[in-house]
Amino acid sequence: MDVPNMSRNVKKRAPQQRIFVNRSVRLDKIKYFGFDMDYTLAVYVSPEFETLSFRLIMQRLVTLGYPRDLLDFEYDPSFPVRGLWFDTQYGTLLKVDPHGNILRCSKGFYFMKPSEINELYPNRFITLEHSRIFVLNTLFNLPETYVYACIVQLFVTNPELTITPEGVFQNDLFMSYKSIFTDVRGSVDFVNMEGDMKQLTIDNLDKYVVRDPAIPTLLQRLRDHGKKTFLLTNSGYYYTDKLMKYLLEFDSPPFDQEWKSYFDLIIVDARKPLFFSEGTILRQVDTDTGALHIGRYVGPMKKGQVYSGGSITSVSELFQTSGSDVLYFGDHIYGDVLKSKKLRGWKTFLVVPELAQEIDIWVCERALFEKLESLNADLFDCYINLDSARDLDSAVEIDRSRHLKKQIRDVSHQVETLYGKFGSLFRSGSQQTFFAGQTLRYADLYAASFINLVHYPFSYIFKAPMQYMPHEQTVRHGDVPHLPISTHGGEKTLSPVVEDVSPLVARQQNFDHLIGRSGSPDSANAIGPPSFGSGGHSSDNHPGSGSGQKMTVRRNTLQSVVTSLQAPEPNKRTTVSHENDDSSSDTEDLE
Repeated sequence: MDVPNMSRNVKKRAPQQRIFVNRSVRLDKIKYFGFDMDYTLAVYVSPEFETLSFRLIMQRLVTLGYPRDLLDFEYDPSFPVRGLWFDTQYGTLLKVDPHGNILRCSKGFYFMKPSEINELYPNRFITLEHSRIFVLNTLFNLPETYVYACIVQLFVTNPELTITPEGVFQNDLFMSYKSIFTDVRGSVDFVNMEGDMKQLTIDNLDKYVVRDPAIPTLLQRLRDHGKKTFLLTNSGYYYTDKLMKYLLEFDSPPFDQEWKSYFDLIIVDARKPLFFSEGTILRQVDTDTGALHIGRYVGPMKKGQVYSGGSITSVSELFQTSGSDVLYFGDHIYGDVLKSKKLRGWKTFLVVPELAQEIDIWVCERALFEKLESLNADLFDCYINLDSARDLDSAVEIDRSRHLKKQIRDVSHQVETLYGKFGSLFRSGSQQTFFAGQTLRYADLYAASFINLVHYPFSYIFKAPMQYMPHEQTVRHGDVPHLPISTHGGEKTLSPVVEDVSPLVARQQNFDHLIGRSGSPDSANAIGPPSFGSGGHSSDNHPGSGSGQKMTVRRNTLQSVVTSLQAPEPNKRTTVSHENDDSSSDTEDLE
């Protein structure tokens, strides 16, 4: 494909303010805007909030009989990342790709070598069996992730214990990793539902919750444009009321109004994702006492009133919507995004607070990404002129290939450590993660914050470009001459292939445009962040401003680590790929 003129594709918004697109959304067609509360409207201060949760979980475990040594651990925010799998059989934390191929694996604080991973997981592959695997998909799971690592580390380094692959022995007592998982899960639920977590948060709102006047600003602008808004949260009324007052009620106009006035419908205790299927009994909340009125509420829903439970039908009946005109904002890939998209067809906006750091590293460490991209290109060069008649045969060729592979591993590891112990949320080297695959599949839009919507007009078209197949990404128009069809004995056959076309041609010619170079020293600042998807891109490529051309350049650089993450590669093994089977969902039980 020809290199387009990039002069029209200069970004207008700061990268952290952008919204990224997997599937097209027309804001002028959206009538109803729904919001989750925790980690969406209410952003918790990190790592202070996670540290509080971690400490309370550890205290609860000690009361259950776990060693007091657990209290000596301090929360390390650089260790956990969302989307890890906890294997309850072997007590390992796994970072996997969308098909179950294991990218990183730790047992306690020890990160296992590939050969060690192979001993536990043949071919470094695992299927998502919900009786065995627990996916740590939410921001609330971050401290829980570190709790698992701390407990396993404490046990496997204790010389008084006998270590087995599935647990530890002390004399006649056996502690399996499955039982550790059960205890930790129960402690997490206790801390969040019955413990002091919520009350300590309410008592220290300025310490644990981010207060931003842009929140009521955006909600009011939506209402001024005739949009309907609703709040849909799993939190109870008491906690919701305290947080919403703190976030939305200010002393000075125009934000001196009651928080309920910003919403046409308020539902607490929603019990998502159950809410999106059969739901629960819909009840009315007494806003003076917080108590629930007895009996199922069957009357018309009223603005300013608060309801508990219910189902998606409650929203559909009130707004008389089929779903495609609803845009729902949430941080939970399963509870908020997957189910609302898969069961009801809502448009979805995934809030990914970690995206701010991902973009910072992507921009600031460009040289390292370029080095990794160059090494991948050099490795491709080793094979470009080979075919089935000639493989790598000379010692020089074999050594060069081996050396390049080692360099790629080393640089990939260096890139990973920029993000934290487990690396990037979205990728490991040139491979995308399970979380990235779910983001691609179920989030129409995603951004670091829902507040980013304030930077766009409500008539904006978030346009996803044409999705390309691999042969369209790597073969440029004009590179392969038309293959004439010759006839022999009445049968039509293709003439022999004239040449092997390398994707390096596209990479070399388009790379400068990809990273934003336009010939001036300052143009490097125009580098765009990664859009994690086949067709995903930055929304600043507005229709009519060359967005299709911009994506053409991105699509031509298949080998580049600097390009947007592409659609998940087909599983190279013969195992069934969950990602391609909606009937056996790869996240049906991600809780």
